Amino acid sequence: MNRMKYLLLAAIAAFAFTACQPPANTTAINANAANANANASANANHAAAAAPTKDAIMTLERSAYDAWKNKDAKFWDSFLTENFVGFGEGGKLNKASATKQYSGADCDVKSVSTSDEQLTQLGNDAVLLTHKAAEDGTCGGQKLPANSWVATVYTREGDKWKGAFHAESPIPDPNAPKAKTAAPAAKPAASIAATEAKSDAAADSLLALEQKAWDAWKAKDAKGLEEWAGKDMIAFTSKGRSDRTGAIKTWTEDKCEVKSALLTNPASVSLGSDFSLLTFKANPEGKCGSEALTPEYGITIYGKEGGVWKAVFTMGSPVM
Repeated sequence: MNRMKYLLLAAIAAFAFTACQPPANTTAINANAANANANASANANHAAAAAPTKDAIMTLERSAYDAWKNKDAKFWDSFLTENFVGFGEGGKLNKASATKQYSGADCDVKSVSTSDEQLTQLGNDAVLLTHKAAEDGTCGGQKLPANSWVATVYTREGDKWKGAFHAESPIPDPNAPKAKTAAPAAKPAASIAATEAKSDAAADSLLALEQKAWDAWKAKDAKGLEEWAGKDMIAFTSKGRSDRTGAIKTWTEDKCEVKSALLTNPASVSLGSDFSLLTFKANPEGKCGSEALTPEYGITIYGKEGGVWKAVFTMGSPVM
């Protein structure tokens, strides 16, 4: 639940890599987690291994940026997980469409630098990396956003850590003139298939929790948001990367008048027995200040706290 949309209307989409009760269909989510448990059991030695350092994960992240900059198409086959999900210039991505996009054939990237790195452990076999990225270059003839907030999830496969999720939220330049709204880019076939995939019971159950959070934002209901958010939640908001307290304060004090917020197209990826990544499309109606709300792709990672699913991380990505 990024709530950055009204500040991102003028931004070019970043080259992308965003106490409630347990959901009624907890069985479905647990069934999803059972498969993850089976995999974890097969890799018991790795599950017990020490968590990766931030420096080690940042080395992987920078290698991915180098591969994009150098148009290294072969890099992505072994770097991305088979069930990779992300958001890019054409919308939602799977491994095939991400590999095509990240190969950077239509990009001229001069430099990429990172800062403000933060690593969050998601159980034994997954980590969330958030940071800022400064990019100098163009893709498809359009200048890349100068600065973006970035989120990447890495999961352990055997003795390797691979990219399982990636998305970016452009940081608008307050001094830049408003750009004209561009026509949506054509979606690759693989991207369309990923976007239109049918949801499962686990994703539907998590989406029900997500809908409660959006309804709480609409009502400026701090208590509802507090019940939804995990104790150490991180969020990308209109004020940048925020902790739980800062995010809830932003969402309850912003100048948004929301008439409705319909969430659709849910899909989930298990990150272990206690963590799951939910993606969806948000179609809010209303305005923030003088800017109309527009659709965005939503990303929320849920984790169990005392057996209850809570939001661990949340962000949005512009729909272009």
